[in-house]
Amino acid sequence: MSTAEESLSDQGLLRLVWAQRAMPALAQIKERFERDRPLDGLRVVAALHVTPETANLMLVLKAGGAHLHLAAANPLSTQDDIAAALVHRFGIDVHARRGADRVTYDRHLELALAAAPQLVLDDGCDLVGRLHTTHRDLLPDVRGGCEQTTTGVLRLRAMAAESALSFPVVAVNDSRIQQSFANRHGTGQSTVDAIIRSTNVLLAGRTVVVAGYGNCGKGVADRARGLGASVIVTEVDPARALEAVMAGFRVLPMREAAAEGDVFVTVTGSRGVLAEPHFATMKDNAILANSGHFDLEIDVAWLRARCVDMRAGIRPHVDEYLMADGRRLLVLAEGRLVNLAAAEGHPPAVMDMSFAGQALCVEWLAINAAALLPGVYDVPAEIDYGLAMLQLAAMGVRIDTLDPAQEAYLTSWRNGG
Repeated sequence: MSTAEESLSDQGLLRLVWAQRAMPALAQIKERFERDRPLDGLRVVAALHVTPETANLMLVLKAGGAHLHLAAANPLSTQDDIAAALVHRFGIDVHARRGADRVTYDRHLELALAAAPQLVLDDGCDLVGRLHTTHRDLLPDVRGGCEQTTTGVLRLRAMAAESALSFPVVAVNDSRIQQSFANRHGTGQSTVDAIIRSTNVLLAGRTVVVAGYGNCGKGVADRARGLGASVIVTEVDPARALEAVMAGFRVLPMREAAAEGDVFVTVTGSRGVLAEPHFATMKDNAILANSGHFDLEIDVAWLRARCVDMRAGIRPHVDEYLMADGRRLLVLAEGRLVNLAAAEGHPPAVMDMSFAGQALCVEWLAINAAALLPGVYDVPAEIDYGLAMLQLAAMGVRIDTLDPAQEAYLTSWRNGG
């Protein structure tokens, strides 16, 4: 069963193949999976953003022998032509539709879980959360899972701390490659891309406020500064705040930054980061965007309830809220994940590394899950190392290697000088 329209499948196939050109690491893994079939017969259920890059991951897992069921991780990130291509060209079960309301979105997740997963791929802990609340009867069949987001990993670690997690999950998001490559460079570029596509704003000379200075926030702040913006960072973590200061950014509490900002980007994984006290002092035509996973970082519900008027879609992905004092606040992508809702998400070259890691972690779980206790696991070091080497080779970059004397020096406490 699927919601995809067959008439869109030709366009989706073209875009899927275009993305493949920039995904050489995933292509190498697919070739091996076709030969070795490490996932043969396994039921894999995924809740991911339905994009060309995700489609290529699905094709790799299918090549490995998996029976796939894909639902959307966000109703505004689904690309309907990609869903159609997966269904009608490759026979993959997809439950996703762009712009689906909450009831439909939930139904899609339920339809995917009806396949009784043995492995789960999550993007925000939606599947794992449902399995542990409303679908506990399915837990005995689940061997393990992977989580792609900071938000999801935070939830999983909270579950593990309470001994509530019933199977092993690999924190793909926390790998060195994911943090430095996907979160920083992918989120940074795609978020700024989405803001400019939606508003056509000139960032040079504007003040951009970035809420959160994790790896995603660093990427956004760097890209905004590179385009000539003056960047203010807000943080709750003193170490990250200090890091932002030492990188040359101003650091302020959001209550103070709110009055100065022209563009606001939330990247915290928390909720209520932009709320009533901040809206009260913002400039006319302030732009509000969220690049965190859930649509809770900007209190859009308060704006809807308190504005004098709301003009939806004054530009694609831009809603204008008219306040009682005449100021207009512009919310992008309904406060949802802006880089996927209003742009195309991470470039394929970024997702090549991220999804190559995902594919290898799925394989690792298929082989090792029976010997693992429930909990959150780091990406195995050999996978992280191998991915970095694959990407360097694809970029034509060569690096040094240690000679035996250097290795001995670095691994022995007896060699002091």
